[in-house]
Formats: sequence, C-alpha cells, structure tokens
Amino acid sequence: MNSLATALTPDGLIEIYRVMRTIREFEDRVHVEFTGRDIPGAVHLYAGQEAVAAGVCSVLSDDDYIASTHRGHGHAVAKGCDVTGMMLELYGKAGGLCGGKGGSMHIADFDRGMLGANGVAAGGVPLAAGAALSAKVRGTDQVSVAFVGDGGANQGAFAESLTLAAVWQLPVVFVVEDNGFAQATGTRFHLAGKRVALRGEAVGIPSQVVDGYDVFAVRDAAVEAVERARSGDGPTLLECKADRFYGHMEGWDQQAYRLTSEIDELRSARDCLVLFTERVLAEGSVTADELAGVDATVRARVAAAVEEARSAKDPDISELLTDVYVSY
Repeated sequence: MNSLATALTPDGLIEIYRVMRTIREFEDRVHVEFTGRDIPGAVHLYAGQEAVAAGVCSVLSDDDYIASTHRGHGHAVAKGCDVTGMMLELYGKAGGLCGGKGGSMHIADFDRGMLGANGVAAGGVPLAAGAALSAKVRGTDQVSVAFVGDGGANQGAFAESLTLAAVWQLPVVFVVEDNGFAQATGTRFHLAGKRVALRGEAVGIPSQVVDGYDVFAVRDAAVEAVERARSGDGPTLLECKADRFYGHMEGWDQQAYRLTSEIDELRSARDCLVLFTERVLAEGSVTADELAGVDATVRARVAAAVEEARSAKDPDISELLTDVYVSY
C-alpha cells in the first residue's frame, strides 16, 4: 500500500471523497429512477469504478480536456460538470447540459473540458488525441485524457490513436478502464495478450497497470502521466482495473455471465469508497464526522437534482434542428 504519496491535504482528501461519493450517489439514484422508467433511453452506470475518474481528474486543470465513453457519468462528475444539468440531460429535459437532446451517452460540457460521452466504443479516443494535437500546435500546456473500456481497446481507432500520439509526442493520457467485461464477454475471452498496457509499450508509450480500486494508486500514476504530457514528453497509457457493480446497461442485462456471489464479493471487499474510508480514518487524515457530512450534502444535492429533473419542461419543439449544423 502506498503512503499518501501525492501529499493531499485534508481538504484535498475530502474533495476526492466528495467526487467519488457524488458519482456513487448519482449512479445509485439513476439506477432507481431508470427502474421506475422515469429516465428514457440507454443508461450505463459507472458505480464501482469511481476511483479511476476521481483519481485521474483530480490532477487535471479546468482547461484540460477529457473524452469519455458510453459509461460517462463518473467522468463528467469528476471533471466538474453540474450534477443538476446532468440529471436534466438524462431525463431529456430543457436545461440539461446538452439541452435535453443528448441523454446519458452524449453528455458534454465544453466549458469544463468535457468533450463528451460517446455511444461508439473507443469513439472518444481519437477526439482526445485531436484535442492534444490542438494544444501542441497552439503551444499551450493543456493535457488531454482519453477514457476507454477494455472492449473499446480492441477497436482500430484505439491502436491508430496510440500510434499517432507516440509519433507526434502528443500531450495525452490514455486511461483504459478494464471493468472485467465488454458487455457480457469477459476480459479473459476477448482481450488477447491480457494486458492492454503492452499495446502502449509496443509503440513506445510508457504504460503501467494500476489498481483501479485504490484512488491513491490511480492518482499517483496520473500525476506522473500528466506531468509527462504537460512538460512535452508525450503520452502515457494507464490500464486501470476496476469491475463495475451493475450490468452493462440498465434494463436488460441480468448479468447471467457472472455469479451473484462475485458481485457480492466485489461490493464487500473491493468498494473503492470503503477502502478509501478505512485508510484515511486509520491514518487520522480526516474524521468520520467529516465524511458523514459529505455523505449528507451529496445525498441532498442528488435528490434535489432528481426533483428538478422530474418537474422540468421538455425541450421546445423549436429546438429540434438546433445544434445539427454548424457554420464555419
């Protein structure tokens, strides 16, 4: 177990916890709301993987970029997107981050550097590489992060983006989130070579496997990777292993491909929030009362977001064709 090597202050630890707790509360509540069929469309929940998004985004600045996946709520929260705006978007309501027209798989907020969730597996990876190329050409010190799942790592766009990033030494960090399954197909069946990190190494990109349940391990790896990118030394690949708590998608995935006991063990022994809490309390870094205060605040914030989304208006029909075409 690492020490708190990234020298987080008590306020910094509370902020990391707030982000992870917000993601968990948001996703657990969305699970309930979707089960009641109040939320339309397709929804993929991020619960269980909070340490990856929180650890990586904690070392990014406001003007850095991220590009997400279909399982993007956690990334959006960690990058600072407004929770109420996100909930409105999931409900398809006016006032959502994308006007209620994007839904769960297409949340974006350019003001926060969130280039968007993406319904195409690995679809955000070349976008993140492009944002990194833009930063390099413009001479800024901005960094771009591409989140991608283990299934998406098998897409051609992923390999192409790795190659271009290595050749051009782009300021991009590729974060592969191995949550155990590409939809219902286990990693041991679909992932040739077993370690995605080897694919980065094959094109000369520094790569490592990270415990995705340990937010401190993720953050330490992200600090090094982001510093490398920001200083002009090129890309890094981080392969973070953290299984998801829920099925691939809400509404149809009964998770017949894994035992109930596996899910129970995952929740009881590898919950990143529990691991974080046990560690910081044992080290005396923060108090139980402080964490409980965060829990209460987050719970109220998400509940208020749901209530606002339930009563919000649908987008006006006049908005139907806006955002479809752009003039250059």
